Amino acid sequence: MFTGIIEEMGTVETLVRSHGASRLSLRAAIIMEGLSVGDSVAVNGACLTVLNPTPSGFSCDLSPETMRQTNLGDLKPGERVNLERAMRLGDRLDGHLVSGHIEGKGRIIAKQPEANAILLSIEVPPLLLKYCIPKGSITLDGVSMTINDLDEKGITISVIPHTAAVTTLGQKGVGASLNVESDLIGKYVERLMQGQKGLEEA
Repeated sequence: MFTGIIEEMGTVETLVRSHGASRLSLRAAIIMEGLSVGDSVAVNGACLTVLNPTPSGFSCDLSPETMRQTNLGDLKPGERVNLERAMRLGDRLDGHLVSGHIEGKGRIIAKQPEANAILLSIEVPPLLLKYCIPKGSITLDGVSMTINDLDEKGITISVIPHTAAVTTLGQKGVGASLNVESDLIGKYVERLMQGQKGLEEA
């Protein structure tokens, strides 16, 4: 489980593909403290398992499903990624509950300054858009964000200067893809309501 509060931006060293399998190697510093083989790290919001940790980075295997559902397969050497270690019980929850299970990809369709912020309009797949509400939470490339507004195609968010400086959201332009995880609570509520409806009809 994660919070969507990015600890640092790592750098892609390599993305190696072989017979349908892929391995991603990253450079990082801050998150390497105490990181061990088998630990979970959110990379652009996708929960991945740490392999070969060193003081300067780690590797992780990417399953075919991860390659299909996320933008990790598009990464190039030198590109920056958002990194967050798994949360610990007892820590402050500064963002919102994030599972690290990416449900689809969104796309930036407009970007413009608004006072001290950057206003991003993001196209979101319809199956995920139904879990979005104004002023609700969403995770974009692993970053916990508040939805300003939404329409039938997507959402609008405001990226404050700090978020723009410490995550990749400040660097991405129109056309860039974003890993999307909708609000966990909304999905559970929907599932419970479906179960209740089934019981009432039985």
